[in-house]
Amino acid sequence: MLGSTHGTLTTDSRPARVVACGERPAPAVHSSTADTDSTGRPTSPAADLDVSGRPLHADVPDLDRFFHPESVAVIGASDADGRPNTGITRQLIAWAQRVGARLHPVHPTRQSVFGIPCAPSVGDLPEQVDLAVLLVGDPLPVIEELAEAKVRFAVAFASGFAETGEAGALAQARLAAAVERSGLRLLGPNTNLNAFETFRDDLDGPAIALITQSGHQGRPVFAMQELGVRLSHWAPTGNEADLETSDFLAYFAEQPEVGAIACYVEGLKDGRAFLLAADRAARRGVPVVAVKVGRTETGARMAASHTGKLTGADAVVDAAMRQYGVLRVDGLDELQDTAALLARARPPQAEGVAVYSISGGTGAHFSDLATEAGLHLPPLSAAKQAELHQWIPEYLNVANPIDNGGHPVGDWRGRKIIDAILADPSVGVLICPITGPFPPMSDKLAQDLVDAAEQTDKLVCVVWGSPVGTEDAYRRTLLGSSRVATFRTFANCITAVRAWLDHHRFTAAYRSPFDEAPRTPSPSFRKTQALMRPGQQLSEHAAKQLLRAYGIRVPREQLVTSAAAAVRAAGLVGYPVVMKASGARLAHKTELGLVKIGLTSASQVRDGYRELTDIARYEGVDLDGVLVCQMVERGVEMVVGVTHDQLFGPTVTVGLGGVLVEVLRDVAVRVPPFGEDQARAMLWELRGRALLDGVRGGPPVDVDALVEVVLRVQRMALELGDVLAELDINPLMVLPRGQGAVALDALAVCR
Repeated sequence: MLGSTHGTLTTDSRPARVVACGERPAPAVHSSTADTDSTGRPTSPAADLDVSGRPLHADVPDLDRFFHPESVAVIGASDADGRPNTGITRQLIAWAQRVGARLHPVHPTRQSVFGIPCAPSVGDLPEQVDLAVLLVGDPLPVIEELAEAKVRFAVAFASGFAETGEAGALAQARLAAAVERSGLRLLGPNTNLNAFETFRDDLDGPAIALITQSGHQGRPVFAMQELGVRLSHWAPTGNEADLETSDFLAYFAEQPEVGAIACYVEGLKDGRAFLLAADRAARRGVPVVAVKVGRTETGARMAASHTGKLTGADAVVDAAMRQYGVLRVDGLDELQDTAALLARARPPQAEGVAVYSISGGTGAHFSDLATEAGLHLPPLSAAKQAELHQWIPEYLNVANPIDNGGHPVGDWRGRKIIDAILADPSVGVLICPITGPFPPMSDKLAQDLVDAAEQTDKLVCVVWGSPVGTEDAYRRTLLGSSRVATFRTFANCITAVRAWLDHHRFTAAYRSPFDEAPRTPSPSFRKTQALMRPGQQLSEHAAKQLLRAYGIRVPREQLVTSAAAAVRAAGLVGYPVVMKASGARLAHKTELGLVKIGLTSASQVRDGYRELTDIARYEGVDLDGVLVCQMVERGVEMVVGVTHDQLFGPTVTVGLGGVLVEVLRDVAVRVPPFGEDQARAMLWELRGRALLDGVRGGPPVDVDALVEVVLRVQRMALELGDVLAELDINPLMVLPRGQGAVALDALAVCR
């Protein structure tokens, strides 16, 4: 505890603990049918909102009739030679026949298309249709007609909308507004036929559901069907005028056949909707793997605070995905391999990885890469090594990696080796890197691995490094087994295995932060209303009052407007003191020489007051006074702040603070709401995390108090997010363990 010497002049007791999101009850399940109307449009109750007015549950549209329609209308259908619509119509007819849907061509001047009777409009069709495919240049005039015919879903292929610039964006906005009024759900515009591809129905096991904003970017995942990996759905979202990535993510998470969801995302339409959809998948343990382009985007924001400068847009997306267990990868090859493993592999029985190879060099190389990536390669016990040396020569290393010197070909020993490794309780994953085919050894090795995989619940992975990929051992033996995960590169294998372990570790501990997100304002919120100044930056004194209202400790201090008052304040605060100029729109006082540290006498305080006011007058800075503050020296300087992200709204940042904060740029970010577990995880992400544990003989600091401040700042972000543009607590001095944390300086900017 800080005690009376580390409080404020008004209070020096440690405030009662406030945890924004702590222990949570079992998650409630909200079904699609309860949350949507007959068109699949969400109908969530207005009361299901947090204190910031944002929803707490995903809106899950009922897309069953989109993916499995009983009747389909093709508007603009054609069978004329040389017309683009002709090929599309032909493909849709074939698709409808495969899925058992009745297809109705619609065209104002044709009697029939490909021998099928053609109606002049949707209203003239003999039945109400589930899905309308719009092969027209401007889908807007058709929307009202579809609404009158009570069509549930439509797909607009037309381009020339938001992807083309400002005029296209306005046209898309008009289309989106018409769809909103109509009650139907629209896919597109600027989409394609990927939703109506041929999906193999002869493959078993959990499937991958695919979401792509760019249709072509999903081709590698779709092609995995030829390698025996099942696909169940493909949603090419295009420009997302209505249906978006989040809608399909939430829907796919509830489909029993979906083992993993693979996404290619160019831009998210609604940050909160995405988090709620990811939360729905996390609650159900459905892995989500995503490529999100835009890693180099820095975010075009002008910020007065350190926090705003440190957190780029992609850093927020990355953190938000981690919060909800979305596994972000870089390449399409990683997307396909990681999604396939997560869809098909059973939960791990242990986290240890054993590497088994026919070459000591291969084993050493792979082990280096795996260990560097964070995989755990436990040394096998002496007893296990002795067992392996029954079949492997004594001079070969079998501690892990296990070098067999050449897998046995002519007898039963090879299978014995593999079974013995898998029987070790510390081993949950067996990885066998085969850098190139070497028959018959590689053939026998592949077969032994497949046979062993069929008899174990542990994960067996093979890296088949041959550039050819036509060998029988690869094509027939390895790819013919659903129990062996086969990769073509070391890197993709390591990425996928790490993601598989991360996913199961995450879901085992996951408790949704939305279950206990605050729904009503705290007493602190009411205290702060008089402090806020719309469109203005608060003075340090006012910003610290804001912190104090939320139970965040600040030093003892007084705001004075004369040298004599400064001397009296110093006597009350207690020497040594810090003196700082205080005024609205005054940021980064140190650079202007507007901070005096370690003043120990009345004369120094008197001179300090005069010097600060002279500098402010010279610099043209308006002051509301000079702060005479308690000096707090022992501890680690941190920064905690709030900034506003265009996509996700308020975000919370924590990192190493002080004058070098923008040089070190060692920060972690989260999107509220989050619980204490995520607040602590933020600290583990910092490169300078060891400073909190004490270095060079220094004591460990009060990490619990730091976490408490992060949670209180999160509550501020939730409650004040609509009026607080930025908050910067820098430095937050985190004192030795048990002594708390003190906000030595603060900057706040109102929206």
